[in-house]
This record gives sequence, structure tokens and C-alpha cells, in this order.
Amino acid sequence: MIANPVRVTSGLMILALLAACSDQGGDPSKQYGPNPDLPEAHQYLVPPMSVPQAVGWQTGETPTAPPGIRVQAMATGLMHPRIVYPLPNGDILVVEANGPGTKPFRPKDYISGKVKARAGASDKGGNRITLLRDADGDGVPEMKTVLLDHLHSPYGVAWLADTLYVANTDAIIAFPFTPGQTEITAPGTKLADLPAGQINHHWTKSMVASPDGSKLYVGVGSNSNITENGLDIEEGRAAIYEVDRLTGAKRLFATGTRNPTNLAVQPGTGQLFAVVNERDEIGPDLVPDYLTSIKDGGFYGWPYSYWGQHVDVRVHPQDPAMVAKAIKPDYGLSSHVAALGLVFSRGETLSPEFANGAFVGEHGSWDRDPLNGYQVIFVPFANERPSGVPTPVLTDFLAPDKQTVHGRPVGVALDWTGALIVADDVGNAVWRVSGSVKGK
Repeated sequence: MIANPVRVTSGLMILALLAACSDQGGDPSKQYGPNPDLPEAHQYLVPPMSVPQAVGWQTGETPTAPPGIRVQAMATGLMHPRIVYPLPNGDILVVEANGPGTKPFRPKDYISGKVKARAGASDKGGNRITLLRDADGDGVPEMKTVLLDHLHSPYGVAWLADTLYVANTDAIIAFPFTPGQTEITAPGTKLADLPAGQINHHWTKSMVASPDGSKLYVGVGSNSNITENGLDIEEGRAAIYEVDRLTGAKRLFATGTRNPTNLAVQPGTGQLFAVVNERDEIGPDLVPDYLTSIKDGGFYGWPYSYWGQHVDVRVHPQDPAMVAKAIKPDYGLSSHVAALGLVFSRGETLSPEFANGAFVGEHGSWDRDPLNGYQVIFVPFANERPSGVPTPVLTDFLAPDKQTVHGRPVGVALDWTGALIVADDVGNAVWRVSGSVKGK
């Protein structure tokens, strides 16, 4: 055993990088929808890794949207923006953060961390929430100011009853706050602890409020890829919690969701949905990340199986009873896209094409060749469920050479005008995507 992973030789690093070219992925479109193509699993001594070099955006450059849709930079010069959250008065909160940093547990952790850093994953986060005020809705904020600072790797936020709830990596903190304020100076109060710990492999804690505002739903990722750090440290992880907003009492709402990176409540039905990042290291086309409705008490497979009853043989001990009850997700997004953003559309605010469905921000793959993701897509719905082929909405985060990346989309939201707001944590920007302006 290597006692200190930071001493891994450069030769091993080179092997990891070269492995990226050893196994080509197939057509991602074969993995969209309720029945994605699931090829045979592979085992690797060194998992394939492939990631583009982060270069940022030059002045005047933007991602690309379909014809008739306008893209503009709403804010730049941010510090790793991850989540965008519109307030009732029209202000937009931007959560700027990165992980708290943990010591690599195994040599592979060190190698993969270095590879991911190439694409900007390790850039310093602001650990703060910035407020953007665009009162006239033209996409050019009249104010950009720090609302709340010195947070502990924040991610999910929710505003209810003059209280701003912030999901730090280890706890939900409640701050007195009325929309219109431009600074929070009052100390926060801990509402509930969240699973974290020394390893804290997936540090982000996504969050959304229930339709009646009485509960907060919080997504907590696993502490490993596939229990390689032991089952004990997975206690209470790979799950979605329901937290009482007034008392802080929490319970497991759903389990087996390896990394539920974002949550949203479907308008009209009140149904909770999630985008989930699935496991790695068994091939470029396994396992598809997914969008799914979440059932109270539901189990979604991790770590024992994927996409229903497909057993993951790497897990010991096996648990056939858990495999038997694993719920198959609603909709495959294709493999390794790293879906991080989710918001339901609100009528024809961008285009009739986007009237009924959900926008998904795909951060992009690090362990697949060709690369996959690096875009915002729209998933159409029919009969209140995802159905049909997704449509790219915001693309060209990845440069034409496929070797460099300008930005990587994370959280998505709709502002008061119905424009799509996108956080870009590598471009350190917030993009506004709106219907075409008359005369342009």
C-alpha cells in the first residue's frame, strides 16, 4: 500500500492520461430515454481518464444557443459559481463555492484529482453568495454585491418565510433575510447536520423546498465511486433527505441515488425530481446519468445495481434483496455527462419547443473518450414524465478542437422574465439565455 498518495510517480500519472485513448465510447443518443443501451461492463487497472484543458472565455465570447435565442454574460469574474437561485423580487443569488478539500484516500483519488483539475475542477471557490439585481430584466444587472460571505462550501439554497436556508457541505444554516436586502449580517442558526466527515467524497448538498414550504429536500452523494472506501463510511449517504423546516428533524426520503446533484419540484404535480450522477470505471458507456422522479421510500440501486437489476459485481458483500427492489430511473441522459443542473420550463418563454419539460446542465465527462456533456439540454415531457429526444440549448462550452474548454455549465434556473440563467464554474460567469429581442 502507498502510504502517501501525493508521492505517486509521474509515470503512473502518464499511464492514467494515456488510458483515456484506450477505450472509445459509442453514440450517446443510444442512451437517452427510459431504456438506454447498456453494454457489457469492463474492469480496469487504471480507469480511462480524458479531460480538456480549461482556458476560459475571451472578451465577447459566449456559448451558442439555437437561432432566435439570445445569449449574454450576466456576470463575470466570479469565483466558481455553482448554483443560481432567483428570489421573488427578481434578484438572483449566485452560490460561489468549491469543495472543502480532503486528503486523497487512495492513489487513484490523487490521480483523478489531478486530471479533473486540468478542466478547472479545483479552482478556488468564493464560499459566498453574490446577489445580482436586474430590475428591468434586460440581462444587465444594475447591482452586483456579496450578500453572504465566509460559508463552508455552500451549494443548495432556498428562501421561505423571510429565511434563507443554505446547505453548506456539513449542515443547513438558516439566516434571517427579506428579499430586497443586499447584505446579510445576522449570524446563521444551524437547522440540521448533513453527512460530511473526513473524506466527504461528494461534497455538494443540493436542496429544494416542498410545494407547501414545510419541508426541505436535500441530496447527499456517496463517499466513493463504488464502496472502495468501505461500506461503513457510506452510512446515510447516496440519499435524499426530507428535513422539517421548523424543527430540523430529518429522515431518509430515498436511497441508492449515488450522487443526486440537483433537485426540482415539478409544477402542477408537486412531484420531486432529481438528476443523479451514476458510477464510473466500468466503461465509457456505463453507467448513464439520469433524470428521474423520486418516490418516498424508493431505492435506486447504488451500490448493488444500476438501471434496475443490473448487478455491479465490484460490490462485496452482494445484496440480492436490495437489487430486487431497485427502481429503474425514468430517463437516461447518457454516460458520464455529470448532470448538475435541473429546472422545469415555464411555458413558451424561450421558444414553443421548450414549453413542457426540464432544462439540465451537463458539467461534462472526465473519464470518457469522446468527451460527453459540456452543454445545457432540454428534456421534453409528456404525460408528466420525461419523453423523447433531448434538444441542445446552450453549447460550445467545449472548443472545436475538443482539447480545451471555455466553461462548464452547472446550476440552471429561470428568472422573473422566464429567461434561462446558467452558472458556469470554469468560465466564472453567469449566462442569461432569452427569447430573441425585436429588431435583432
